[in-house]
Amino acid sequence: MSLHLKAAGQARQNIAGIALRTPLLKLNSDHPVYLKLENLQPIGSFKIRGAANAMLRAGRERIARGVLTASAGNMAQGVAYCARRMGVPATVITPDTAPETKLRAVERLGGQILKVPFDTWWRTFEERSFPGVDATFIHAFDDPDVRAGNGTIGLELIEDLPDLEAVVVPWGGGGLCCGIAAVVKELRPQVRVYAVECETGAPLSASLVAGRAVTVDYRPSFVDGIASKTVLPGMLDLAREWVDGARVVTLDQAAAAMRFAAERNRVICEGAAACAIAAAMDMKGKVAAIVSGGNIDLAKFAEIVGS
Repeated sequence: MSLHLKAAGQARQNIAGIALRTPLLKLNSDHPVYLKLENLQPIGSFKIRGAANAMLRAGRERIARGVLTASAGNMAQGVAYCARRMGVPATVITPDTAPETKLRAVERLGGQILKVPFDTWWRTFEERSFPGVDATFIHAFDDPDVRAGNGTIGLELIEDLPDLEAVVVPWGGGGLCCGIAAVVKELRPQVRVYAVECETGAPLSASLVAGRAVTVDYRPSFVDGIASKTVLPGMLDLAREWVDGARVVTLDQAAAAMRFAAERNRVICEGAAACAIAAAMDMKGKVAAIVSGGNIDLAKFAEIVGS
């Protein structure tokens, strides 16, 4: 058994009782697309898997003073949720573009929010700390324990759909995509794994073309969970090793996928998840789209699906 499979198997044991084994639902359409419904997790996104595994692996003694993370909202909820269960404080650095719906959820879970400019927020990922906060940093994606937690999704996919041909995974920092890919490629090397980005910020696609980590233009949108300016070099290396390529979808395609999933399957998904569905519907073969989360403001959701 490879190290990645062993780590994912251990993570599955660690997070049992915290994260759900989510259903795999066929999209009601002519496309052989299957939806992995991580929007049904207790915090509304897959982030609970990686957060739980990383914090449990760290142990209570190491995180006794508290935990710190940087997040646009979903990892913030995962860390805050697990911190409350473990009885430790949680501090979250968020960009000033983070949606209020996600921030309110973090506050309900007891997390303390520090809102900063986008560039300062991204620098927190690189420095793994924030001035004045004495706490253990839980990285949202560049952490092997977080990726192992995310890799449990890969285990479930192969168990539930053994003849799977491809997987489409939202790419924000890369922890979800690389975590799933590492497991899927070990179990079924022939399965293609694609990262998906939004046109509002697609640094992985540009970096794969350039052969190095590059910075791209970014603009805020309802796809707040994945669009970014750059890729950490270490994550780019993992993508080159495990990911078959990257797809970029437009905001219009994401909105159309959001409406389609709501109409056909009554699934509420946020922008990042809608990007995965849009990309999957444009592919051939039996494809799984990771519906990474459903944490979108309902007024914004109604505006998008009603337009």
